[in-house]
Amino acid sequence: MSDVIADSLPKPSDAKTVQNALDALGDTKKKNLLARMFPFMGPAFIASIAYVDPGNFATNIQGGAQFGYLLIWVIVVSNMMAMLIQTLSAKLGLVTGLNLAEHCREQFPKPVVISMWVLMEIVAMSTDLAEFLGAALGFQLMMGVPLLIGGLLTGVATMLILGLERYGFRRLEAVISSMVAMIALCYLAEIFIAKPDWGLVLHNTIVPRFSGGESVFLACGILGATVMPHAIFLHSALMQGRIVVRDKPRLKSLYRFEIGEILIAMGIASCVNAAMLIMAASTFHQTGHSSIATIEEAYRTLEPLLGSAAKWIFGLSLLVSGLSSSAVGTGAGQVIMQGFLKWHIPIWIRRLVTMAPALVVIGIGLDPTRTLVMSQVVLSFGLPFAIIPLVMFTCRADIMGEMVNKRITTITTSFIAAIIVVLNAYLIYKTAYPG
Repeated sequence: MSDVIADSLPKPSDAKTVQNALDALGDTKKKNLLARMFPFMGPAFIASIAYVDPGNFATNIQGGAQFGYLLIWVIVVSNMMAMLIQTLSAKLGLVTGLNLAEHCREQFPKPVVISMWVLMEIVAMSTDLAEFLGAALGFQLMMGVPLLIGGLLTGVATMLILGLERYGFRRLEAVISSMVAMIALCYLAEIFIAKPDWGLVLHNTIVPRFSGGESVFLACGILGATVMPHAIFLHSALMQGRIVVRDKPRLKSLYRFEIGEILIAMGIASCVNAAMLIMAASTFHQTGHSSIATIEEAYRTLEPLLGSAAKWIFGLSLLVSGLSSSAVGTGAGQVIMQGFLKWHIPIWIRRLVTMAPALVVIGIGLDPTRTLVMSQVVLSFGLPFAIIPLVMFTCRADIMGEMVNKRITTITTSFIAAIIVVLNAYLIYKTAYPG
């Protein structure tokens, strides 16, 4: 992925996509809107896989099992935040030709750059831990292999997915987008089987509230699993060399197409996240199984409650989510390292290094689900350090030119960053003083 991002010249296998995109930007009469959008579809779907990764499974299942439909509104609000933030990230890479990490390197003093790189590497490792553990758990549940063997299978499978980059961006986009579609179809089937109370779903979608410190802890986990720092850095990199135009009319048109793709991709991710929590609420909380606290328990309990089909659908969605998001997370980590430090290491070396924390967790026997939830809280704490620089750069006319943020956009995104900081501060307080 990193090689594709770094190379602004499309590979021969991508040339047709690039030409179709340029044709669509220049001719608005010959094709319908969906056909014109097709060449632009891909980057937001790759970024969106971060929003339906195994960390989401862990936080949404715990949230739904313990609190029913209470936290659906958190998912809705988080995904609305994600749409705006990913739009700004895409715009930054599209307009400037540099990704967010590269802008940080150019605009901030070196000590700040080093500190941000260390923090984002911790975030990237936390992300990869969740995704790797989820895929390993998926292999264990589906195939009955030990978790360690599932981890090794995950390493091999993600390397194969990452190997698609040598054939150009379009093939990787197609595979990741297909995986997103598979996860969505799995949860559509789960919702059909679970038969939720749609009245309660609607009520809790529009009425925001909490119920004690644990619900706030899970809300922060849901937020961290939904609006993800590494996806913010990644999306700007995915856009910087994919379709390159510099004349203002076509650049604005390209940006509008990307907004449309983000709405579609993030809309699907939002529905999948909501479906996860709704399934857990209707299946576990409403039937007196609110003590379900792990993915493994959820998998085993689904069969007696909903039948074997529900169990296998759940396991398949977890496995696909873990494999795809682990591959994307590794690519994002590479973007972060190259952007902040101009360091480049072979992607397979990074994959081996980032496997280590997950294998340690497996080896010492930590609870995978609780580890997943904790990793998402770590992501939530890293979010301001991605969002604040993004707002700073996209509101500067000397960087963005005519594509600079409107005042309302800057105010709204700044407000989102403030909400995240306040939620995290509250979480620290409730953790230190639980009474």
